Amino acid sequence: MSAGPDGPEDRLRRFATIWSRAVFPVTSTSSTRPEFEEQLLPLARRLSDALRARTFDADAGKAVGAALVAAHCTDPEALSRSLDCVDAYLVLYCGTDGDQEDLRARSARLQHAMAAGFAQALRERTLAEQEAISAAALKAQGVVAQALHATEARFRAVFEGAAIGIGIADLDGKVLQVNGALLRMFGLSENTIRSRNVMEWTHPEDAPQTWKLYDELVRGEREHYHVEKAFYRPDGTVLWTNLTVSLLRDADGNPQYQLALMEDTTERRLLNLRLRYEATHDALTGLPNRTFFFERLEKALNAGEGQRFGLCYLDLDGFKTVNDSLGHAAGDRLLVEVADRLQSCATAPGEMVARLGGDEFVALTTGPDTEREVDELASRIMNALIAPISVDGRELTVRGSIGIVEGPAGERSPAEVLRSADITMYRAKSAGGNRFELADPVADAHAITRHGLTTALPTALDRGEFFIEYQPLVNLGDGSVRGAEALVRWLHPQHGILGPDRFIPLAEHTGLIVPLGRWVLEQSVRQAREWRERHDDAGPLRINVNLSPCQLTHPGLVQDTVDILERAGVAPDALCLEVTESALIGADDDLLKPLRRLAEMGVDIALDDFGTGYSNLANLRRLPVSILKLDRSFTQGMQQFPADPVDLKIVEGIVSLAHSLSLAVTVEGVETGAQAEQLRILGCDTAQGWYYARPGPPERLHELALVDATG
Repeated sequence: MSAGPDGPEDRLRRFATIWSRAVFPVTSTSSTRPEFEEQLLPLARRLSDALRARTFDADAGKAVGAALVAAHCTDPEALSRSLDCVDAYLVLYCGTDGDQEDLRARSARLQHAMAAGFAQALRERTLAEQEAISAAALKAQGVVAQALHATEARFRAVFEGAAIGIGIADLDGKVLQVNGALLRMFGLSENTIRSRNVMEWTHPEDAPQTWKLYDELVRGEREHYHVEKAFYRPDGTVLWTNLTVSLLRDADGNPQYQLALMEDTTERRLLNLRLRYEATHDALTGLPNRTFFFERLEKALNAGEGQRFGLCYLDLDGFKTVNDSLGHAAGDRLLVEVADRLQSCATAPGEMVARLGGDEFVALTTGPDTEREVDELASRIMNALIAPISVDGRELTVRGSIGIVEGPAGERSPAEVLRSADITMYRAKSAGGNRFELADPVADAHAITRHGLTTALPTALDRGEFFIEYQPLVNLGDGSVRGAEALVRWLHPQHGILGPDRFIPLAEHTGLIVPLGRWVLEQSVRQAREWRERHDDAGPLRINVNLSPCQLTHPGLVQDTVDILERAGVAPDALCLEVTESALIGADDDLLKPLRRLAEMGVDIALDDFGTGYSNLANLRRLPVSILKLDRSFTQGMQQFPADPVDLKIVEGIVSLAHSLSLAVTVEGVETGAQAEQLRILGCDTAQGWYYARPGPPERLHELALVDATG
């Protein structure tokens, strides 16, 4: 199926066209420009696939770099132009449907991989050329006398025409011959180079084994060696080379000369350093980025015995408001200023600051005494943010929340450390922000478990992991069972049975509370129908179901309830919906309207946890409730005899008020017989608690109701 006029294939073709036009003038090829474009098209497709792949593959970039060498794009300018094209146009033409910041970061990594692949292929090509030259030199030394003139002529042609630098010296290091390429690389005359000794060409960045290998070669203990070596030019600049030195022996096999072959890698090295910098530093602030930070953190965590680390994870408070009100350009200028201030805080050895992305920064300190140093670093950061920042003529106050993790090296992975710091930072933000908190393993474990439960919630309902337990509601007047409250539980595969306090807040946060609440209501109403069918002689049994604040605002609450009752064939008076007092404090008519409609249908509405919300008692008159559920805190003083007289007066007053408003009173948390008797005397209507029964399966209510019916 062909793409449209502006489909992916057309955009890929335009990218290949731009690339070929940029690189063709510096390519040694007999192909025409359109033919060269056809060669680049599969390379462009491979870059496009790597850009949009689910996981990044550096080998794709390396393969493209190597393919450029195979296509005779060996001039360093060809690589530079190719990287410029990838940087400017790859995301533009091949990454239109992804996160642009992520795609640009991946493009930078592809450029780095291309440069590495190009360098490797060019080095292999050069080494092959060097080996050919070495073979020619050896052959020239060992031919028979009658063919000496012709062989030397061929060697001279290779020697003078080679693009790499060639020099021959004796075993004492005196330079005997050099070719024009080597003279151009060093910027020296032949006489000047021949006046110097090889041993004089040392450089501070020479690898430790460089001169050891040289000594072994001139002693005849090795035939050749290959190193990366730097040389000083006359103007003070540095020439970087791939240097291969081979030993030439005479006809009897005795060491006679040394042959040096040099490839100038200065531009390629500078290009790699630039690409490395761009790949490891944030483009906006210039700070080390996430990649560089993780490298340093991993090194710090593997530092060995006796070493410690300290990490500060900073997130700016209210940064989104700056972007929303002043625009992203102003937000970027704010981030640059914050980065400069943070950079000034990391002054001691072993300290660094990095930007992870957005408005998140990290500061790292290492050494044997980070317990003290990380606190000082966090204090410096907080102090650095005190002064307002001027952006577009506005003085902006910047605050931040910091999570601190400190500990010995070798115990945790970088991912674990950063996760702990992130959790701690959000704990600081939840505490009001503009502060720093120290990591707490217990709090970390709780947050990790909370996150795991949150991610598992959406599928738990589909897998049938929820179930309902029922706690009986007992009539205080005659002790009969009048119904039960439905209490949902989660049978988690790893954590076992979880109570609603562990997952209901998470369900409310994620929005799952609506389908979960609908499921609980449906299951409970079905159970109510079964109870009524089995125990009709004991009087109608009612089911109480809790409603969360999120369910109250859901537009389908009334219709869902009606549909569930009708499908189950249950009358509305079999259902009581419990709503917490705090959810109805200050509720307007729009929020109360669905409750009023349900109450008008015959569904009872109970005001749960009454007495904890500090609401105006006069509000009871406007609420569509028929039952008050008195919070257990009011009746705890009645568990012992004699009861607390203050508690008695308070409960007596609430019961009197409720009855005067035609409201029934239910008490929860009844645990002793003395408590139950006192509540009966005070006029409470129904009660629930462990004195009667703990929450359990529906069969237990069958048993209690049966006992009640038979006396």
